[in-house]
Amino acid sequence: MPEAPGSSKDAPPSLISANLQIVGNVRSQGEVQIDGTVDGDVAANALTIGERATINGEIVADDVVVRGRVNGRIRARKVQLAKSAHVVGDIWHELLSIDSGAFVEGHCKRTDKPTEIVEARIKSVPQPKREMGIGTGTSAVPA
Repeated sequence: MPEAPGSSKDAPPSLISANLQIVGNVRSQGEVQIDGTVDGDVAANALTIGERATINGEIVADDVVVRGRVNGRIRARKVQLAKSAHVVGDIWHELLSIDSGAFVEGHCKRTDKPTEIVEARIKSVPQPKREMGIGTGTSAVPA
């Protein structure tokens, strides 16, 4: 079945340029290229981390190419670490490629579904509870 016009496959990659620092989480259903700094978690379909980029947080993606610095866990189906990569954190992967010269401090764990645990954790976050008597049709005062 063909993709609808304007879908994430038709869209160009989102860019976070070298002079930009983001404090907070980044989430995209498409491709993201980071050349700046992100202090927060990053979730995307495809993620490229440039040589001068730094991510301080967890990464969840289908494909990840690391050329810069990552301080946090990576959970991705396919992870490629270039020779300029500097990763401090665990890598959960299905496919892993490490170029000679890349720095990795952490555990590398091969798994068939590296992002499944994160998706389940996100779904299990409890929703805020309503107080009794507010929008429920019941009284807040016991009888």
